[in-house]
Amino acid sequence: MVDITTLATRLDTLGKNADSSMPFEVNPIPGDVEVLQVLVEDREELPVFVSISEEQILCIVYLFKENEVQADAIADMNNSMLTASISMPLSSFAKIENQYVIFGALSAHSSAEDVVHEIEVLSSNAIEAIEVMSDYLV
Repeated sequence: MVDITTLATRLDTLGKNADSSMPFEVNPIPGDVEVLQVLVEDREELPVFVSISEEQILCIVYLFKENEVQADAIADMNNSMLTASISMPLSSFAKIENQYVIFGALSAHSSAEDVVHEIEVLSSNAIEAIEVMSDYLV
């Protein structure tokens, strides 16, 4: 398992690489659970949050709050999310407290390049998810 500081340094280098298809910036967020905030260029409003446990590297994008969903459309939207989850590569929908999220998980032994790929795919899927779910939002 890689530690968060080593991963942050490696991701920061890869994110600034001129060959990167989606340049990004990495910002550590200290706390009880250390988290990295990854700001993908031109998508700063939807940062990817990365954390590491003994088993996995978890990448999460917060999409919108429950109160931003039309009250009478929540069931339909939840059904749409469950249906869409299969067709979104490397990503799944979830709800954390009152926030809808999209996430991906990798093995704690994944390479930094694999994490970069997950960040890029998750960022793209977050944009697509918001577009698809926009009819349900207020």
